Amino acid sequence: MSKQTSDLQPAVAAALASAQRLDVLRTVVPDMAEPDADFRDLADIAATLFQAPVALVTLVDAESQWFKAASGIDEIQAPAAGSFCVHTIAGPLDGALVVADATTDARFSDQPRVVGAPFLRFYAGVPLVIEGQPVGTICVFDVKPREELDPQLVVQLQRLSRVASSLFSLKHEAHQRALKEAALSREEQRQAMALDAANVGSWLWDIRSGNVSCNQPMLRMFGMPFAKSVQARDIFGAIHPEDRVATLSKLRSAMTQDREYDGTFRVASTGRWLLGRGRVHERDAKGKPTVFLGINIDVTEEQGATQRTRLLLRELNHRVKNTLAMLQSLARQTLRQTSDPQEFMTAFAGRLQAISEAHGLLSDHEWGEIRLSALLAKQLAPHVRDYEKQIEIHKDEILLGPDQAVGLGLVLHELATNAAKYGSLSVYHGRVVLTARSVDEDGRRVLHMTWTEVGGPPVEEPARRGFGSILIERSLDKVMGSSVKVEYLPAGLTAIVRLPL
Repeated sequence: MSKQTSDLQPAVAAALASAQRLDVLRTVVPDMAEPDADFRDLADIAATLFQAPVALVTLVDAESQWFKAASGIDEIQAPAAGSFCVHTIAGPLDGALVVADATTDARFSDQPRVVGAPFLRFYAGVPLVIEGQPVGTICVFDVKPREELDPQLVVQLQRLSRVASSLFSLKHEAHQRALKEAALSREEQRQAMALDAANVGSWLWDIRSGNVSCNQPMLRMFGMPFAKSVQARDIFGAIHPEDRVATLSKLRSAMTQDREYDGTFRVASTGRWLLGRGRVHERDAKGKPTVFLGINIDVTEEQGATQRTRLLLRELNHRVKNTLAMLQSLARQTLRQTSDPQEFMTAFAGRLQAISEAHGLLSDHEWGEIRLSALLAKQLAPHVRDYEKQIEIHKDEILLGPDQAVGLGLVLHELATNAAKYGSLSVYHGRVVLTARSVDEDGRRVLHMTWTEVGGPPVEEPARRGFGSILIERSLDKVMGSSVKVEYLPAGLTAIVRLPL
């Protein structure tokens, strides 16, 4: 243990300093310095098998060996260089290091713990192998030399090593899974809060089991107590008897003909009017629907209001339908780009939030026109540290209609997300310069907007266009005559938007 790494045999020094080995160790066991009681039984079994006073489950990094579990000693760490264990990890992955008498072995005879207390003599150890890399050992020590050793004891020690390696891997997988589940839970909570604030009831119907998972606004709309899930028959039973047959008929027709469900009905207990929309989300191998996804919106006030409110309701119906179609398209396209649930949730939630922000502004203005400056602030502020310093805007006073606001909101979200990840907003002094002018073209007003990134990393045009790039170009398809052109200039990405107003 007194030798330095530079004095070790080349193979042993290489094993100790192996970058690949250390990467696996730090990834799988980031808390290697903390003892773990889950491994104590393995150390005790090893000590019992060998009738040895000391047994260890160790992890070896570039400088130290850490005792995740120990039987017979209270220490938790020792230097790695020159140790018995570093020689073990330098050997074959399926091998073992057995030292019958350390005083007669040139590798260990001058070690302080061999020539001095506790006067170690016998050692047997096998490597712990994770992802093909020897990250530590399970080993036993004795203060008496052993001339003969039953080979079956080494076999049993190797079995314990495989159990310990599997346990390390399982604990790492469980930790990663817990992190993903926690992140997913936080995202679900954020989305649930957004829907709750907007008073939108959302529901997912498992047709085979009859189970309906829904949020609190949905239950409030139907006058039901809070529960994580309810039965479909209870939901249908809550519909007013005069509306129930027509509503269920529309629902069955939508499922059979693979089209969108669209219905307005009253809740029996409250008399309130609900607007329902949805579509089959999944089908089995035979084409039969298995999962139905939908939303409900309370439209009681709209039903009893004046002609102005009824016009607003038709506009709302149109927007909800367009939004549902857009969300389904976004979900499908985002899923095609990634199979990782966390990446999907992050990408899809961002795009969902961009649509939600535009809808929120439009809703505040009764689906009329909104100011460009308000849309810019909503879409860009979440991606910058200092909005005033990092976003420079030169613009005319411009009003946007619903189609222009939703489409341009998505374009701005994708540009800002890309800039925050790879472009000018990814560095402290980077910024975006926006120029927006209203131009008269043959008697019609047209928005000419330029997005220019300044002070960011050097830009190279990607070899393959991702869904984000495609979405930027197609988000304004609903507005005739619009276009978005993205240029990957070395000094910074530039996007040019043309949008009839």
